[in-house]
Amino acid sequence: MNGNVLIIEDELVAQQALVRSLTTNFDDIRIVGVLDSVDKSVSWLENCQSYPDVIFMDVELSDGKCFDIFERTKINCPVIIVTAYNNYAIKAFEVNSIDYLLKPVSVADLARALERCRNRQIKSAENIDIEALRAAISSEARRYKQRYLLRYNDKIVMVETANIAYFYSEDGCTYLMTLAGDKYLMDNSLDTISKELNPANFFRISRSCIVSDKAVGNVAKRLGNRIKLTLKPASDIDSFVSRSKTADFLNWLESGEQQGL
Repeated sequence: MNGNVLIIEDELVAQQALVRSLTTNFDDIRIVGVLDSVDKSVSWLENCQSYPDVIFMDVELSDGKCFDIFERTKINCPVIIVTAYNNYAIKAFEVNSIDYLLKPVSVADLARALERCRNRQIKSAENIDIEALRAAISSEARRYKQRYLLRYNDKIVMVETANIAYFYSEDGCTYLMTLAGDKYLMDNSLDTISKELNPANFFRISRSCIVSDKAVGNVAKRLGNRIKLTLKPASDIDSFVSRSKTADFLNWLESGEQQGL
C-alpha cells in the first residue's frame, strides 16, 4: 500500500512503537503526522496539505475520546482503531465494521490491516455511524486501564495493571513498581495515571504515591494519627497516607469501595 499515514495516539511509548514498526517494515508508508489530542487532530485535519490515506487512532486521547474528532470534522479516509482495551470496544467496532488492532501491535497485524486498506476492505470513516458506535461503547460500564506499554532499555514491555504494586513520583519522575519487584520509568504523571485506574483496586495515598490493594502490607498508626504503610515489594519511598485521606483510605481498604482516586 502506497500511502500517507496519520497517527493519533497520546501514549508516547505507543506512538514511538507504531512509528518505528511502520517506517521500518513498510517502505511505501509515509508518516504525515503524529498527534496526541482531539483538538490537535481536528486542527491538523482541517488545515493539512497532504490528506492521509489511512489513520491509526487510539480511543482514549489526552482531551477526550477519538469519536469527538468525528463529530467536529469530516474524515474521508479509512480509520484503524489501535487500542489497549479489548472486550467492550471490540464488540462495538465489529458491529460497526471498524477495523481495529490490539496493543501491543505486531508487524503481522499491521501488514494485515494495511492489506485490507489496499483491498478497500476497510470502509471510509465518512460512512461510519459514529452515533451508533458511541452509543454502543457508552452503554458499557466504565472500563479502566488494563495494561501499560513501557520502555525498558531498547525494548517495549507490556505490564498488566493487575500486576502493578504501586506508582510513585520522585525527583520529577514517575515510576511503576510491579508486584514482582520490577521498576519502570513512565512518561505519564500521577494525575494522569490516577484517572486511568480502577479506584476499587488503587488508592492515591498522597500527591506522590498511588498504591494497589495487593501492595498494602502492614498498616501502622504514628503520631498525630498519621498512617504509614508497609508496601509489598518493600520500598524506601514515602508511604504515609495524607491526613485528609486517612478515613477514606481505611474505608477503601476494608470495603474496596470505589473512592480511592
